[in-house]
Amino acid sequence: MNSTEHKNIYYTTVNLGGYDLFIYTTRDALIYISLKQPKEDLDKHRLTKVKEDDPYMLNVPTQLKEYFAGQRKKFSVKVDLSGTQFQLRVWKELTKIPYGKTISYKQLAIKTGDAKAVRAVGGANGSNPIPIIIPCHRVINANGELGGYSGGLDIKSTLLTLEGVLDPSLL
Repeated sequence: MNSTEHKNIYYTTVNLGGYDLFIYTTRDALIYISLKQPKEDLDKHRLTKVKEDDPYMLNVPTQLKEYFAGQRKKFSVKVDLSGTQFQLRVWKELTKIPYGKTISYKQLAIKTGDAKAVRAVGGANGSNPIPIIIPCHRVINANGELGGYSGGLDIKSTLLTLEGVLDPSLL
């Protein structure tokens, strides 16, 4: 049983950069951000829709707005992650990638302790429950191509352009 099992979950939707972000929190921590559609497998929880400025949102919408406005480079929000030990290790390494920098999947695999685990790292990266705040968009292919992104390559391009990694005139 993970730590969010049977807890009340609060959610809101915020449109930033032309994308709807679906934000889910408990009373204590951010647990999920969806970049495409509402999360559907939370039916065992009590879901409560709240406004984006509700205290249960833990200031997450405000911090995301500041990020999209180029005013925030680091997030200060408590997160509650559920995953395998390997996933948790990958997600922890993701938080160490500085704003405006990228690394390859292979470099990330090396940082997690297994240079041969490139595909597994890609899988863990793709299952990151808190994109943007845990910056999985900063991982690219070794050849410099963007690779995949669970929210879609358009938002990955937007985020990397916002951070100054991609030249907007090349998009």
